[in-house]
Amino acid sequence: MIAIPRTGSAVALLSVLALAGCNRGADASPADADATPVITVGAENVAVVAMQTIQSGPSISGSLAAEKEATLRAEVAGPVVQTLVEAGQRVTRGQLLARIDESGIRDATLSARSALASAQSNATNASRELERARTLVAAGAIAQRDLEGAQNLNTAAQAQLAAARAQVAAAEKNLANTRITAPFTGVVAARQVSAGDVVAPGAALFTVIEPGSMRLEASVPAEQLASVRVGVPVSFTVSGYPGRTFSGRITRVNPVADPTTRQVRILATIPDPGSTLVGGLFAEGRVATESRPGLVVPSNAVNEKGVAPTAMRVKNGKVEAVTVQLGLRDIASETLEVRAGLAAGDTVLLGAAQGISAGSRVTVGTVVDRAAAP
Repeated sequence: MIAIPRTGSAVALLSVLALAGCNRGADASPADADATPVITVGAENVAVVAMQTIQSGPSISGSLAAEKEATLRAEVAGPVVQTLVEAGQRVTRGQLLARIDESGIRDATLSARSALASAQSNATNASRELERARTLVAAGAIAQRDLEGAQNLNTAAQAQLAAARAQVAAAEKNLANTRITAPFTGVVAARQVSAGDVVAPGAALFTVIEPGSMRLEASVPAEQLASVRVGVPVSFTVSGYPGRTFSGRITRVNPVADPTTRQVRILATIPDPGSTLVGGLFAEGRVATESRPGLVVPSNAVNEKGVAPTAMRVKNGKVEAVTVQLGLRDIASETLEVRAGLAAGDTVLLGAAQGISAGSRVTVGTVVDRAAAP
């Protein structure tokens, strides 16, 4: 029992309490001194720093189209009497695809050829008469005006012959246009007519593409145009091909930006030797302006709001704030290159877990698959 003097009671009481506290501190165990609670962090809220290739460049989105494509249109009017191919069928250059009724055009061709034969005969006779007239004028047998008349007749006959030849050429061309043939070796992408359809000049009949090479028609924000130039590689994914990445190179950059979206159209050639890609599919990716190996972390592992970017690293079961130096930024994959401050294999906190204070003790839990849970 501790005796407390009655005089100066307040001062004495404080002294006694302080002495008692010191005695308890001396008797406390090391376990009681480190009683900081352990925070469990889910595995989805941490990431491991790894060495991998990182790329930077503006994002792009667009659609695929065949690099070589032709829409065959009717050049003569008439009913389609036969179609020989279907969409998706491979064709070779010059292969017959369809026929348009040629009966009326063939009759016109025969008439033009007959007119040509008559004009040829008249031209020959007129030429002979001209030569005879020249001989007679030289001999003084006829007047000069008779020679001039023969010359006029010959000129008219030669003009009629030229017109007849042009008519035959036009008729034969129309006759040939009743046969629709493939302009190059490729695949029929679309067949717009069937046997029995009556077509007019200009009507679409078939679309033929060469699938060995595709092109990506995409857009790039105008403010990122400095990173885009002819020859720069692009990488992208295509809807319908999950888990696959395709690549190509920019071949053209539109010199005029869209006045509404302020984006610039680009064209990239995509080699497709296996004819895997299909035109019209949506594609998204980015222009790979720079690429190199480095230490990579997710973008949400770094806090860039302070004076210097920092990451919350878990080391020996405790959280510590680490100042990092950043390099390339991959917008497409949402990753960052860390040039200094972290090492391969370091564990860093992500997103909301970065709010855990430095010095806190943490342990990483397992991810629970809620869909598989009973």
